Amino acid sequence: MLTTRRALLAAGAAAPLLPARDAAAQARWQMATPYPDGNFHTRNVRTFLEELSTATGGRVNVQLHSNASLLPMAQIKRGAQSGQVQLGEILLSAYGNEDPFFEVDSIPQLVPTYADARRLNEVTRPFIEARLQRQGLSLLYMVPWPSSGFYTNTPIETLENLRGTRMRTFNVMTNRFATLVGASPVLVQAAEVPQAFATGVVNAMVTSAATGVDSSAWDFARYFTHVGFTFTRNAVFVNRRALEALSAADQAAVRAAAAAAETRGWRMSEEARDAAAATLAQRGMNVSQASPAMLEAMSRISDTMVQEWLTRAGPDGQAAIQAYRAGRS
Repeated sequence: MLTTRRALLAAGAAAPLLPARDAAAQARWQMATPYPDGNFHTRNVRTFLEELSTATGGRVNVQLHSNASLLPMAQIKRGAQSGQVQLGEILLSAYGNEDPFFEVDSIPQLVPTYADARRLNEVTRPFIEARLQRQGLSLLYMVPWPSSGFYTNTPIETLENLRGTRMRTFNVMTNRFATLVGASPVLVQAAEVPQAFATGVVNAMVTSAATGVDSSAWDFARYFTHVGFTFTRNAVFVNRRALEALSAADQAAVRAAAAAAETRGWRMSEEARDAAAATLAQRGMNVSQASPAMLEAMSRISDTMVQEWLTRAGPDGQAAIQAYRAGRS
């Protein structure tokens, strides 16, 4: 299997990008995503690819490699930039070390509702599109994860209860949050969560109920305490040269299918929030809402993290937060 994956990568890197007149006849693309087949993001991607193939009369066909089977998430963006794959999906905030602006949707409690998440998405999209464009990528769509909660083996009444835990983190912001509450941050990708808990590398995490279901969290955690936390987004993008090699009609088909996937994905995210939380409870986990005291403490940490982020994100960050807050008033 490893040899096959390497061969696919080598073939993708070696294959020349076709001129538009040839690409219009046929495009055989590869796509990498780090999430398992049952996850709502992956299901949405599959529908997107099926609709794209239908809309182009089979001229654009994409083979999907899910669950980090071809590339781990840390390599997906570079893989799409270099042409190893033509399409990729990432957790945008996982690339915060590359550009602080990618972290904006992972500031805890900045976005407490789906309505606010939509507003932040609208405000920040042009900034994200411009950044990806400069890197040889075209943004196709973004879809948020359901809001998050804490997974632990003891009840969490206050943030003080997280002090001393080994907390699984997945981006710069969750690392910083863990530090602020006195936990020890440990970077663990989604596919590696069960093993990290089983081996004692981590004993707490903050993530969505959907990720909890993906990782069978009931096997290693007893409590899920919903705090809202964030609506972090996945971004799906395409190698810009590969896209521009398509005919104008097929490029339009890609954009149309992507727009439909974004609309569908937001709906699926809301559905996943309720369904996943119910699954956690059915599997024996104690599912509860955060106490008012915890939410108040979270709000204070959010204020701190917003100010810290603004010092790193520069004028674009200032403009985005100002526009987002103005839209909420």
